[in-house]
Amino acid sequence: MKLERVFQNNEKWIKDKLSNDPEYFNDLGKGQKPELLFIGCSDSRVTSEELMGLGPGEVFVHRNIANMVTGTDLNVMSVVEYAVIHLKVKHVIVCGHYACGGVKAAMQSADLGILNPWLRNIRDVYRIHKTELNNIDDEEKKYDRLVELNVQEQCVNLIKTAAIQKALRERGLTVHGWVFDVNTGKLIDLKIDFENILKSIREIYHLD
Repeated sequence: MKLERVFQNNEKWIKDKLSNDPEYFNDLGKGQKPELLFIGCSDSRVTSEELMGLGPGEVFVHRNIANMVTGTDLNVMSVVEYAVIHLKVKHVIVCGHYACGGVKAAMQSADLGILNPWLRNIRDVYRIHKTELNNIDDEEKKYDRLVELNVQEQCVNLIKTAAIQKALRERGLTVHGWVFDVNTGKLIDLKIDFENILKSIREIYHLD
């Protein structure tokens, strides 16, 4: 790809936006009030706003390899705190996707260098759910199920944080676990039961 194409696309995008709404960029400059925080994968096929049919200003986005939420990652923790406490988003979404290279890499025994500590978090998900996963004979189905379970565990990691717990109590913030099917374009709500998850971990992870 020639980078000149990117700047040409940008010029066309500006013209298209202004032709539909002359105040488009003036309005963008006034600030943001997104209701959604979207934590997704860095995969180039997963375009957060586009797959939801939303535009600039509507979604606060964080992306990393395999949509992880780890307490030692100051990047994602800062995004969560800013979105929840300062932007006061109403929904926090962890969205994984089928055919995730990060999840697939974690299922291999190869030494991947600097990626090893990151992928170890996904391997921990496999360890927690190994009974279920080891009973799946089809490798592709096992892979898809690990994608779903990884989303679930990252949602659990969100619920462990003080910012999320406070917003759940005080203003009814909701946490969602979704998967994007790259083969069909569909968003799938995993319908994770967060009330029961919160009850089951409250004794250990409850923060006032």
